[in-house]
Amino acid sequence: MRAPVSKGFFVKLALIAIVNALGVYALMAAWQQEAMGIFIPMLIGLIVIDYVYFSRRAIAAKYLVPGIIFLLVYQVFVIGYTGFVAFTNYGDGHNSTKDDAIAALLIQNEHRVEDSPSYPLTVIADGDELGFAVVIEDAVHVGTPEEPLQIAEGVEMADGEITSIADYRILERSEILENQSEIVSLRVPVSEDEEAGSIRSQDARTGYIYTSSLEYDEETDTMTNIVTGVEYQPNDHGQFQAEDGSKLPVGWRVSVGFENFLKGFTDSRYSGPFLQVLIWTFVFAFLSVATTFLLGMFFAIALNHPGVRGRRIYRSLLILPYAIPSFLAFLLWSGLLNRRFGFMNNVFFGGAEIPWLTDPWLAKLSIILVNLWVGFPYMFLICTGALQSIPGDVMESARLDGAGPIRIWRSITMPLLMISVAPLLISSFAFNFNNFNLVYMLTNGGPPIHGAPVPIGQTDILISMVYSVSGLDGSGMKQYGLASALSIVIFAVVAIVSIISFRRTRSLEDVM
Repeated sequence: MRAPVSKGFFVKLALIAIVNALGVYALMAAWQQEAMGIFIPMLIGLIVIDYVYFSRRAIAAKYLVPGIIFLLVYQVFVIGYTGFVAFTNYGDGHNSTKDDAIAALLIQNEHRVEDSPSYPLTVIADGDELGFAVVIEDAVHVGTPEEPLQIAEGVEMADGEITSIADYRILERSEILENQSEIVSLRVPVSEDEEAGSIRSQDARTGYIYTSSLEYDEETDTMTNIVTGVEYQPNDHGQFQAEDGSKLPVGWRVSVGFENFLKGFTDSRYSGPFLQVLIWTFVFAFLSVATTFLLGMFFAIALNHPGVRGRRIYRSLLILPYAIPSFLAFLLWSGLLNRRFGFMNNVFFGGAEIPWLTDPWLAKLSIILVNLWVGFPYMFLICTGALQSIPGDVMESARLDGAGPIRIWRSITMPLLMISVAPLLISSFAFNFNNFNLVYMLTNGGPPIHGAPVPIGQTDILISMVYSVSGLDGSGMKQYGLASALSIVIFAVVAIVSIISFRRTRSLEDVM
Protein backbone atom coordinates (compact mmCIF):
# COMPACT_ATOMS: atom_id res chain seq x y z
CA MET A 1 0.00 0.00 0.00
CA ARG A 2 1.42 3.36 -1.01
CA ALA A 3 2.06 6.02 1.60
CA PRO A 4 -0.25 9.05 1.43
CA VAL A 5 1.05 12.11 -0.38
CA SER A 6 2.20 14.74 2.11
CA LYS A 7 1.60 18.47 1.95
CA GLY A 8 5.33 18.95 1.51
CA PHE A 9 5.14 17.19 -1.84
CA PHE A 10 2.69 19.78 -3.17
CA VAL A 11 4.92 22.60 -1.91
CA LYS A 12 7.88 21.00 -3.67
CA LEU A 13 5.77 20.52 -6.80
CA ALA A 14 4.79 24.21 -6.80
CA LEU A 15 8.39 25.36 -6.33
CA ILE A 16 9.69 23.10 -9.09
CA ALA A 17 6.86 24.29 -11.35
CA ILE A 18 7.99 27.90 -10.79
CA VAL A 19 11.60 26.95 -11.51
CA ASN A 20 10.56 25.15 -14.70
CA ALA A 21 8.39 28.06 -15.82
CA LEU A 22 11.25 30.52 -15.39
CA GLY A 23 13.61 28.06 -17.04
CA VAL A 24 11.37 27.55 -20.07
CA TYR A 25 10.99 31.32 -20.44
CA ALA A 26 14.77 31.71 -20.39
CA LEU A 27 15.15 28.84 -22.87
CA MET A 28 12.73 30.51 -25.28
CA ALA A 29 14.61 33.80 -25.01
CA ALA A 30 17.94 32.06 -25.60
CA TRP A 31 16.49 30.18 -28.60
CA GLN A 32 15.20 33.40 -30.16
CA GLN A 33 18.62 35.00 -29.73
CA GLU A 34 20.26 31.84 -31.12
CA ALA A 35 22.42 31.71 -27.99
CA MET A 36 23.15 27.99 -27.95
CA GLY A 37 25.91 28.48 -25.39
CA ILE A 38 23.21 29.49 -22.91
CA PHE A 39 20.36 27.33 -24.20
CA ILE A 40 22.11 23.94 -23.92
CA PRO A 41 23.49 24.34 -20.35
CA MET A 42 20.12 25.65 -19.14
CA LEU A 43 18.28 22.76 -20.74
CA ILE A 44 20.64 20.28 -19.09
CA GLY A 45 20.25 22.10 -15.77
CA LEU A 46 16.44 21.89 -15.88
CA ILE A 47 16.56 18.18 -16.68
CA VAL A 48 18.95 17.54 -13.79
CA ILE A 49 16.82 19.57 -11.34
CA ASP A 50 13.63 17.71 -12.31
CA TYR A 51 15.36 14.33 -12.01
CA VAL A 52 17.00 15.07 -8.67
CA TYR A 53 13.91 16.46 -6.94
CA PHE A 54 11.53 13.76 -8.18
CA SER A 55 13.82 10.76 -7.79
CA ARG A 56 14.21 8.82 -4.56
CA ARG A 57 17.67 7.70 -5.67
CA ALA A 58 19.14 11.22 -5.54
CA ILE A 59 18.38 12.32 -2.00
CA ALA A 60 21.93 13.54 -1.32
CA ALA A 61 22.01 15.45 -4.60
CA LYS A 62 19.01 17.53 -3.50
CA TYR A 63 21.30 19.36 -1.10
CA LEU A 64 24.24 19.60 -3.49
CA VAL A 65 22.53 20.69 -6.73
CA PRO A 66 21.58 24.26 -5.66
CA GLY A 67 25.12 25.01 -4.51
CA ILE A 68 26.65 23.44 -7.61
CA ILE A 69 24.36 25.45 -9.89
CA PHE A 70 25.25 28.73 -8.17
CA LEU A 71 28.92 27.76 -8.29
CA LEU A 72 28.73 27.09 -12.03
CA VAL A 73 26.79 30.28 -12.79
CA TYR A 74 28.52 32.79 -10.54
CA GLN A 75 32.04 31.38 -10.44
CA VAL A 76 32.89 28.92 -13.21
CA PHE A 77 30.96 30.75 -15.94
CA VAL A 78 32.27 34.18 -14.91
CA ILE A 79 35.87 32.98 -14.80
CA GLY A 80 35.49 31.08 -18.08
CA TYR A 81 33.88 34.00 -19.89
CA THR A 82 36.50 36.42 -18.55
CA GLY A 83 39.20 34.08 -19.84
CA PHE A 84 37.49 33.90 -23.23
CA VAL A 85 37.21 37.70 -23.53
CA ALA A 86 40.87 38.10 -22.48
CA PHE A 87 41.95 36.47 -25.73
CA THR A 88 39.79 38.70 -27.95
CA ASN A 89 39.76 42.35 -29.02
CA TYR A 90 36.32 42.89 -27.49
CA GLY A 91 35.75 46.60 -26.82
CA ASP A 92 34.78 49.85 -28.51
CA GLY A 93 34.69 49.33 -32.25
CA HIS A 94 34.76 45.54 -31.83
CA ASN A 95 31.52 44.80 -30.01
CA SER A 96 29.79 42.22 -32.17
CA THR A 97 30.04 39.95 -35.20
CA LYS A 98 31.34 40.76 -38.65
CA ASP A 99 27.82 40.86 -40.12
CA ASP A 100 26.78 43.42 -37.50
CA ALA A 101 29.89 45.48 -38.22
CA ILE A 102 29.13 45.52 -41.95
CA ALA A 103 25.55 46.63 -41.31
CA ALA A 104 26.72 49.34 -38.91
CA LEU A 105 29.28 50.67 -41.40
CA LEU A 106 26.70 50.89 -44.15
CA ILE A 107 24.29 52.74 -41.83
CA GLN A 108 26.86 55.11 -40.33
CA ASN A 109 28.13 56.18 -43.74
CA GLU A 110 24.74 57.09 -45.14
CA HIS A 111 24.24 60.52 -46.63
CA ARG A 112 21.26 62.26 -48.15
CA VAL A 113 20.85 61.69 -51.87
CA GLU A 114 21.67 64.92 -53.65
CA ASP A 115 18.60 66.84 -54.92
CA SER A 116 16.30 64.15 -53.51
CA PRO A 117 12.76 65.40 -52.77
CA SER A 118 11.32 65.67 -49.27
CA TYR A 119 8.35 63.53 -48.29
CA PRO A 120 5.65 64.29 -45.71
CA LEU A 121 6.18 61.79 -42.92
CA THR A 122 4.33 60.49 -39.85
CA VAL A 123 5.80 58.32 -37.09
CA ILE A 124 3.82 55.15 -36.49
CA ALA A 125 4.08 52.15 -34.19
CA ASP A 126 3.44 48.47 -34.82
CA GLY A 127 3.32 47.20 -31.26
CA ASP A 128 6.66 48.22 -29.75
CA GLU A 129 8.35 48.70 -33.13
CA LEU A 130 8.48 52.20 -34.60
CA GLY A 131 8.17 52.98 -38.29
CA PHE A 132 7.31 55.68 -40.84
CA ALA A 133 4.22 56.46 -42.89
CA VAL A 134 5.42 58.41 -45.95
CA VAL A 135 3.36 60.19 -48.60
CA ILE A 136 4.90 59.39 -52.00
CA GLU A 137 3.09 60.55 -55.15
CA ASP A 138 -0.20 61.03 -53.28
CA ALA A 139 -0.05 57.48 -51.91
CA VAL A 140 0.72 56.55 -48.29
CA HIS A 141 3.48 54.01 -47.81
CA VAL A 142 4.31 52.42 -44.45
CA GLY A 143 7.42 50.57 -43.34
CA THR A 144 9.63 49.61 -40.41
CA PRO A 145 13.36 48.88 -40.14
CA GLU A 146 12.55 45.24 -40.86
CA GLU A 147 9.88 45.78 -43.54
CA PRO A 148 10.49 48.05 -46.60
CA LEU A 149 7.95 50.69 -47.61
CA GLN A 150 4.73 49.38 -49.13
CA ILE A 151 1.37 50.94 -49.92
CA ALA A 152 -0.78 51.15 -46.80
CA GLU A 153 -4.43 50.19 -46.51
CA GLY A 154 -7.19 51.73 -44.45
CA VAL A 155 -5.67 55.23 -44.47
CA GLU A 156 -7.62 58.25 -43.32
CA MET A 157 -6.37 61.82 -43.90
CA ALA A 158 -7.52 65.29 -42.91
CA ASP A 159 -6.06 68.58 -44.17
CA GLY A 160 -3.22 66.70 -45.86
CA GLU A 161 -2.18 64.88 -42.66
CA ILE A 162 -2.54 61.20 -41.87
CA THR A 163 -5.02 60.67 -39.04
CA SER A 164 -5.24 56.86 -38.91
CA ILE A 165 -3.83 53.74 -40.58
CA ALA A 166 -5.19 50.23 -40.27
CA ASP A 167 -3.05 47.96 -38.07
CA TYR A 168 -0.82 50.87 -37.00
CA ARG A 169 -0.90 53.48 -34.25
CA ILE A 170 0.13 57.09 -34.90
CA LEU A 171 2.40 58.51 -32.21
CA GLU A 172 1.34 61.58 -30.28
CA ARG A 173 3.66 64.57 -30.08
CA SER A 174 4.60 63.76 -26.48
CA GLU A 175 5.57 60.22 -27.50
CA ILE A 176 7.71 61.58 -30.32
CA LEU A 177 9.60 63.78 -27.87
CA GLU A 178 10.13 60.85 -25.51
CA ASN A 179 11.53 58.70 -28.32
CA GLN A 180 13.37 61.46 -30.17
CA SER A 181 16.79 59.78 -30.27
CA GLU A 182 15.32 56.49 -31.50
CA ILE A 183 13.30 58.26 -34.21
CA VAL A 184 16.31 60.23 -35.47
CA SER A 185 18.33 57.03 -35.85
CA LEU A 186 15.41 55.15 -37.42
CA ARG A 187 15.89 54.04 -41.04
CA VAL A 188 13.20 52.42 -43.16
CA PRO A 189 14.30 50.74 -46.44
CA VAL A 190 12.69 52.19 -49.56
CA SER A 191 12.45 48.75 -51.18
CA GLU A 192 13.92 45.27 -51.09
CA ASP A 193 16.86 46.61 -53.09
CA GLU A 194 19.40 47.86 -50.51
CA GLU A 195 20.99 50.20 -53.06
CA ALA A 196 17.73 52.14 -53.29
CA GLY A 197 18.49 53.64 -49.87
CA SER A 198 16.28 54.31 -46.89
CA ILE A 199 14.00 56.97 -45.46
CA ARG A 200 15.28 58.94 -42.49
CA SER A 201 13.98 61.99 -40.65
CA GLN A 202 15.42 64.63 -38.34
CA ASP A 203 12.16 66.32 -37.27
CA ALA A 204 9.59 63.47 -37.41
CA ARG A 205 7.66 65.46 -40.04
CA THR A 206 9.73 65.28 -43.21
CA GLY A 207 11.61 62.32 -44.65
CA TYR A 208 14.53 62.13 -47.08
CA ILE A 209 16.19 59.30 -48.97
CA TYR A 210 19.64 58.35 -47.71
CA THR A 211 22.15 55.99 -49.30
CA SER A 212 25.46 54.68 -48.00
CA SER A 213 28.79 55.85 -49.40
CA LEU A 214 30.13 52.35 -48.72
CA GLU A 215 29.35 49.21 -50.67
CA TYR A 216 30.06 45.67 -49.48
CA ASP A 217 30.90 42.89 -51.93
CA GLU A 218 30.13 39.54 -50.34
CA GLU A 219 31.99 37.53 -53.00
CA THR A 220 35.32 39.31 -52.55
CA ASP A 221 34.68 40.21 -48.89
CA THR A 222 35.65 43.83 -49.50
CA MET A 223 34.17 47.19 -48.57
CA THR A 224 34.45 49.96 -51.18
CA ASN A 225 33.90 53.68 -50.79
CA ILE A 226 31.87 54.47 -53.91
CA VAL A 227 32.73 58.18 -53.59
CA THR A 228 36.54 57.89 -53.39
CA GLY A 229 36.94 54.41 -54.86
CA VAL A 230 39.10 53.23 -51.93
CA GLU A 231 38.80 49.50 -51.28
CA TYR A 232 39.03 48.04 -47.78
CA GLN A 233 39.83 44.42 -46.94
CA PRO A 234 39.44 42.62 -43.59
CA ASN A 235 42.63 42.35 -41.51
CA ASP A 236 43.64 40.04 -38.66
CA HIS A 237 42.36 42.45 -35.99
CA GLY A 238 38.73 42.52 -37.10
CA GLN A 239 38.66 45.70 -39.19
CA PHE A 240 38.42 46.71 -42.82
CA GLN A 241 41.76 48.21 -43.83
CA ALA A 242 42.92 49.92 -47.02
CA GLU A 243 46.35 49.57 -48.65
CA ASP A 244 47.45 52.92 -47.25
CA GLY A 245 46.79 51.67 -43.68
CA SER A 246 43.57 53.59 -43.07
CA LYS A 247 40.82 51.65 -41.31
CA LEU A 248 37.07 51.87 -41.09
CA PRO A 249 36.00 52.71 -37.51
CA VAL A 250 33.66 49.79 -36.82
CA GLY A 251 35.13 46.31 -36.48
CA TRP A 252 34.19 42.94 -35.04
CA ARG A 253 35.42 40.54 -32.38
CA VAL A 254 38.29 38.22 -33.28
CA SER A 255 40.79 36.17 -31.33
CA VAL A 256 44.08 38.00 -30.72
CA GLY A 257 45.89 35.32 -28.74
CA PHE A 258 48.11 36.62 -25.94
CA GLU A 259 48.22 40.14 -27.35
CA ASN A 260 46.24 41.63 -24.45
CA PHE A 261 48.55 40.01 -21.89
CA LEU A 262 51.69 41.14 -23.71
CA LYS A 263 50.36 44.67 -24.10
CA GLY A 264 50.35 45.24 -20.35
CA PHE A 265 54.00 44.17 -20.01
CA THR A 266 55.70 44.99 -23.32
CA ASP A 267 53.83 47.99 -24.74
CA SER A 268 55.67 51.06 -23.42
CA ARG A 269 52.39 52.97 -23.23
CA TYR A 270 50.97 50.47 -20.74
CA SER A 271 53.97 48.76 -19.11
CA GLY A 272 55.16 51.83 -17.19
CA PRO A 273 51.82 52.76 -15.57
CA PHE A 274 50.97 49.08 -15.11
CA LEU A 275 54.21 48.37 -13.24
CA GLN A 276 53.68 51.48 -11.09
CA VAL A 277 50.15 50.39 -10.20
CA LEU A 278 51.29 46.80 -9.57
CA ILE A 279 53.97 47.89 -7.07
CA TRP A 280 51.59 50.26 -5.29
CA THR A 281 48.94 47.52 -5.08
CA PHE A 282 51.35 45.21 -3.24
CA VAL A 283 52.51 48.03 -0.97
CA PHE A 284 48.96 49.10 -0.22
CA ALA A 285 47.73 45.56 0.50
CA PHE A 286 50.72 44.77 2.74
CA LEU A 287 50.57 48.03 4.70
CA SER A 288 46.80 47.74 5.07
CA VAL A 289 47.10 44.28 6.61
CA ALA A 290 50.13 45.17 8.74
CA THR A 291 48.73 48.42 10.17
CA THR A 292 45.24 47.13 10.89
CA PHE A 293 46.59 43.95 12.47
CA LEU A 294 49.16 45.69 14.66
CA LEU A 295 46.72 48.33 15.90
CA GLY A 296 43.94 45.80 16.42
CA MET A 297 46.30 43.45 18.26
CA PHE A 298 47.58 46.31 20.45
CA PHE A 299 44.08 47.21 21.63
CA ALA A 300 43.16 43.55 22.03
CA ILE A 301 46.16 42.91 24.29
CA ALA A 302 45.60 46.09 26.26
CA LEU A 303 41.92 45.39 26.89
CA ASN A 304 42.51 41.69 27.57
CA HIS A 305 44.39 42.51 30.77
CA PRO A 306 42.15 41.85 33.78
CA GLY A 307 43.34 45.01 35.51
CA VAL A 308 41.74 47.35 32.95
CA ARG A 309 38.43 48.75 34.16
CA GLY A 310 35.50 49.42 31.83
CA ARG A 311 36.72 46.97 29.21
CA ARG A 312 33.23 46.43 27.81
CA ILE A 313 32.75 50.14 27.21
CA TYR A 314 36.13 50.51 25.51
CA ARG A 315 35.51 47.47 23.32
CA SER A 316 32.12 48.80 22.28
CA LEU A 317 33.66 52.14 21.32
CA LEU A 318 36.47 50.49 19.35
CA ILE A 319 34.13 48.46 17.14
CA LEU A 320 31.98 51.48 16.21
CA PRO A 321 33.89 52.11 12.93
CA TYR A 322 33.16 48.47 12.02
CA ALA A 323 29.42 49.09 12.49
CA ILE A 324 29.37 51.80 9.81
CA PRO A 325 29.07 50.53 6.20
CA SER A 326 32.51 50.87 4.67
CA PHE A 327 31.43 52.73 1.54
CA LEU A 328 29.69 55.35 3.70
CA ALA A 329 32.81 55.70 5.80
CA PHE A 330 34.91 56.24 2.67
CA LEU A 331 32.54 58.94 1.42
CA LEU A 332 32.56 60.56 4.84
CA TRP A 333 36.35 60.68 4.91
CA SER A 334 36.49 62.09 1.38
CA GLY A 335 34.56 65.07 2.74
CA LEU A 336 36.59 65.34 5.93
CA LEU A 337 39.81 65.44 3.92
CA ASN A 338 38.58 67.99 1.39
CA ARG A 339 41.36 70.46 0.62
CA ARG A 340 39.33 73.65 1.08
CA PHE A 341 36.25 72.75 3.10
CA GLY A 342 37.32 69.60 4.95
CA PHE A 343 36.94 69.27 8.71
CA MET A 344 40.52 68.08 9.15
CA ASN A 345 42.08 71.15 7.54
CA ASN A 346 39.71 73.70 9.05
CA VAL A 347 39.76 72.38 12.63
CA PHE A 348 43.15 70.75 13.15
CA PHE A 349 45.34 72.74 10.75
CA GLY A 350 43.90 76.24 11.04
CA GLY A 351 42.33 76.31 7.59
CA ALA A 352 45.52 75.33 5.75
CA GLU A 353 44.76 73.85 2.31
CA ILE A 354 46.60 70.56 2.71
CA PRO A 355 46.06 68.46 -0.45
CA TRP A 356 45.23 65.20 1.31
CA LEU A 357 43.57 63.67 -1.77
CA THR A 358 45.27 65.51 -4.63
CA ASP A 359 48.97 65.17 -3.79
CA PRO A 360 50.37 61.77 -4.92
CA TRP A 361 52.10 60.89 -1.63
CA LEU A 362 49.52 62.41 0.70
CA ALA A 363 46.73 60.68 -1.20
CA LYS A 364 48.43 57.30 -0.71
CA LEU A 365 48.98 58.07 2.97
CA SER A 366 45.33 59.11 3.32
CA ILE A 367 44.12 55.87 1.76
CA ILE A 368 46.20 53.78 4.17
CA LEU A 369 45.09 55.80 7.22
CA VAL A 370 41.41 55.70 6.26
CA ASN A 371 41.65 51.96 5.65
CA LEU A 372 43.32 51.65 9.07
CA TRP A 373 40.39 53.45 10.71
CA VAL A 374 37.88 51.20 8.95
CA GLY A 375 39.80 47.92 9.24
CA PHE A 376 41.39 47.78 12.68
CA PRO A 377 38.11 46.92 14.54
CA TYR A 378 37.93 43.66 12.57
CA MET A 379 41.47 42.73 13.60
CA PHE A 380 40.68 43.84 17.15
CA LEU A 381 37.74 41.42 17.30
CA ILE A 382 39.57 38.39 15.94
CA CYS A 383 42.65 39.05 18.09
CA THR A 384 40.44 39.42 21.18
CA GLY A 385 38.77 36.10 20.43
CA ALA A 386 42.09 34.38 19.78
CA LEU A 387 43.65 35.71 22.99
CA GLN A 388 40.71 34.63 25.10
CA SER A 389 40.88 31.13 23.62
CA ILE A 390 44.47 30.59 24.88
CA PRO A 391 44.31 28.28 27.93
CA GLY A 392 45.08 30.09 31.16
CA ASP A 393 47.02 27.16 32.60
CA VAL A 394 49.58 27.44 29.78
CA MET A 395 50.29 31.04 30.72
CA GLU A 396 50.42 30.16 34.41
CA SER A 397 52.89 27.32 33.77
CA ALA A 398 55.15 29.68 31.86
CA ARG A 399 55.15 32.14 34.76
CA LEU A 400 55.96 29.38 37.25
CA ASP A 401 58.92 28.37 35.06
CA GLY A 402 60.26 31.88 35.39
CA ALA A 403 59.34 33.28 31.97
CA GLY A 404 58.88 37.03 31.86
CA PRO A 405 56.13 38.92 29.97
CA ILE A 406 58.25 39.40 26.85
CA ARG A 407 59.28 35.73 26.71
CA ILE A 408 55.70 34.60 27.28
CA TRP A 409 54.55 36.87 24.50
CA ARG A 410 57.28 35.77 22.06
CA SER A 411 57.18 32.05 22.75
CA ILE A 412 53.56 31.33 23.68
CA THR A 413 51.07 34.14 23.04
CA MET A 414 52.21 35.20 19.58
CA PRO A 415 52.58 31.68 18.08
CA LEU A 416 49.19 30.59 19.43
CA LEU A 417 47.65 33.84 18.23
CA MET A 418 49.08 33.43 14.73
CA ILE A 419 47.62 29.94 14.37
CA SER A 420 44.13 31.44 14.58
CA VAL A 421 44.86 34.74 12.85
CA ALA A 422 47.20 33.80 9.97
CA PRO A 423 44.47 32.49 7.59
CA LEU A 424 42.45 35.64 8.24
CA LEU A 425 45.50 37.80 7.48
CA ILE A 426 45.86 36.04 4.15
CA SER A 427 42.21 36.62 3.32
CA SER A 428 42.58 40.24 4.42
CA PHE A 429 45.53 40.64 2.04
CA ALA A 430 43.44 39.22 -0.82
CA PHE A 431 40.55 41.54 0.10
CA ASN A 432 42.73 44.65 0.21
CA PHE A 433 44.45 43.62 -3.02
CA ASN A 434 41.02 44.13 -4.59
CA ASN A 435 39.69 46.89 -2.33
CA PHE A 436 37.93 48.77 -5.12
CA ASN A 437 35.43 50.64 -2.91
CA LEU A 438 38.11 52.43 -0.90
CA VAL A 439 39.97 53.76 -3.95
CA TYR A 440 36.86 54.64 -5.91
CA MET A 441 35.00 56.36 -3.08
CA LEU A 442 37.95 58.22 -1.53
CA THR A 443 40.15 59.39 -4.42
CA ASN A 444 38.62 57.85 -7.55
CA GLY A 445 42.17 56.72 -8.33
CA GLY A 446 43.56 60.25 -8.47
CA PRO A 447 45.64 62.26 -8.80
CA PRO A 448 46.15 61.20 -12.44
CA ILE A 449 49.31 59.71 -13.90
CA HIS A 450 50.15 62.07 -16.73
CA GLY A 451 50.96 60.50 -20.07
CA ALA A 452 49.17 57.22 -19.39
CA PRO A 453 47.12 55.88 -22.37
CA VAL A 454 44.15 55.23 -20.09
CA PRO A 455 42.84 57.38 -17.21
CA ILE A 456 44.96 55.82 -14.43
CA GLY A 457 45.70 57.59 -11.15
CA GLN A 458 48.47 57.55 -8.55
CA THR A 459 46.29 55.75 -6.00
CA ASP A 460 44.78 53.26 -8.43
CA ILE A 461 45.26 49.62 -7.53
CA LEU A 462 45.00 46.84 -10.09
CA ILE A 463 41.26 46.33 -9.73
CA SER A 464 40.45 50.03 -10.12
CA MET A 465 42.89 50.18 -13.04
CA VAL A 466 40.94 47.35 -14.67
CA TYR A 467 37.76 49.38 -14.14
CA SER A 468 39.34 52.38 -15.89
CA VAL A 469 40.70 50.25 -18.73
CA SER A 470 37.29 48.68 -19.27
CA GLY A 471 35.84 52.16 -19.78
CA LEU A 472 32.84 51.44 -17.59
CA ASP A 473 33.45 54.69 -15.71
CA GLY A 474 32.81 56.61 -18.93
CA SER A 475 36.23 58.28 -18.87
CA GLY A 476 37.81 56.51 -21.81
CA MET A 477 37.61 53.92 -24.54
CA LYS A 478 36.15 50.55 -23.58
CA GLN A 479 38.76 47.79 -23.79
CA TYR A 480 37.07 44.71 -22.36
CA GLY A 481 39.68 42.31 -23.77
CA LEU A 482 42.58 44.11 -22.10
CA ALA A 483 40.60 44.55 -18.87
CA SER A 484 39.79 40.82 -18.80
CA ALA A 485 43.45 39.95 -19.34
CA LEU A 486 44.44 42.16 -16.41
CA SER A 487 41.71 40.51 -14.31
CA ILE A 488 43.28 37.12 -15.03
CA VAL A 489 46.66 38.51 -13.93
CA ILE A 490 45.11 39.76 -10.66
CA PHE A 491 43.52 36.36 -10.07
CA ALA A 492 46.85 34.62 -10.67
CA VAL A 493 48.77 36.97 -8.36
CA VAL A 494 46.27 36.61 -5.49
CA ALA A 495 46.13 32.83 -5.96
CA ILE A 496 49.93 32.46 -5.92
CA VAL A 497 50.36 34.70 -2.87
CA SER A 498 47.56 32.86 -1.03
CA ILE A 499 48.95 29.40 -1.82
CA ILE A 500 52.48 30.35 -0.69
CA SER A 501 51.16 32.02 2.46
CA PHE A 502 48.96 29.07 3.43
CA ARG A 503 51.89 26.69 2.99
CA ARG A 504 54.11 28.88 5.16
CA THR A 505 51.50 29.15 7.90
CA ARG A 506 51.36 25.36 8.28
CA SER A 507 54.69 25.56 10.08
CA LEU A 508 52.95 27.48 12.86
CA GLU A 509 50.98 24.36 13.81
CA ASP A 510 54.20 22.72 15.07
CA VAL A 511 53.86 24.67 18.30
CA MET A 512 50.69 22.77 19.21
